[in-house]
Amino acid sequence: MTELPYQIIGENRPGRWLVTCDHASNRVPDWVAGGDLGIAPEDMARHIAYDIGAAGLAAALAGELDCPCLLSDFSRLVIDPNRGEGDPTLVMKLYDGTIIPANRHAGAAETDRRLEALYRPYHAAYARLAARRPDTVIVAIHSFTPCLKGRAPRPWHVGVLYSHLDDRLSRAVLRLLAGEADICTGDNEPYSGHLPGDAIDRHALQHGRHNTLIEVRNDLIATPAAQAAWAARLAPIVAAATAAV
Repeated sequence: MTELPYQIIGENRPGRWLVTCDHASNRVPDWVAGGDLGIAPEDMARHIAYDIGAAGLAAALAGELDCPCLLSDFSRLVIDPNRGEGDPTLVMKLYDGTIIPANRHAGAAETDRRLEALYRPYHAAYARLAARRPDTVIVAIHSFTPCLKGRAPRPWHVGVLYSHLDDRLSRAVLRLLAGEADICTGDNEPYSGHLPGDAIDRHALQHGRHNTLIEVRNDLIATPAAQAAWAARLAPIVAAATAAV
């Protein structure tokens, strides 16, 4: 358990933003069920294991904004860093129709082992980066699948998520995206951005930091070129929205 469960890119960049990607990787450490959660490789390549394209988008966006980027380096199926420690979905046993065999009998001791080795070090790095300057703005990058099993297709290209406790930056981002005629934007879609104990709650809301969570549909950011293009498009929107709040 010696490897870091996260990657930091551009830690000393001067920009006030902190770009994060909680679900950047589908890696399963070898000390967790021998590195195999018991599901098929094609399932480990799906959105259930990580946010497809989000790591590349986050890194590119941080480059555009000249700010640090924090990427997780473990699958959300091992333990989800975007959940509170007491959340019942912290270690998922079933996700979008797929049973996770290695998690079916993961009790308190196994959960705590994953918390200590992965989740808590990730959040310690998050807290340190967020505290590096008093005016930090957190921009969390995620991606979403075009359609969950048995559900209607999702029409949005981008979703801007927020909590009712602080929607200032997200509202400014939404106003600017409304001027982009070729982008279908979801307002707190495809799901609500308010989740007590999640990463934004923990590192932004509880500290009064400006924040927004941007979800991009994963088929739109499947390649490095597409990730770079979206980053170049989103960066001036994020910068202008920050200046407006």
